[in-house]
Amino acid sequence: MEDTIQIGNRGDFGLWAIEVAKQIVGEQGFELAKAARDGTEDDVRVAGNALGQAITNALLEVYDGLLADVPEEQHQG
Repeated sequence: MEDTIQIGNRGDFGLWAIEVAKQIVGEQGFELAKAARDGTEDDVRVAGNALGQAITNALLEVYDGLLADVPEEQHQG
């Protein structure tokens, strides 16, 4: 997620989520499918973990963006 976007409403968030999901599935999902077809159990595990990490990173990016305008003392809890 290299570009910064302004999310002003639920529709904007929905569009962002769809685009991020397509990007993650396109990259990490392909690697997982390839590992499942051609790889070992370890390859599948690594690819699955990478998919999970990509999802986690996207969610944390949104969370961090939500907190960007909140005073520091309000989000330390």
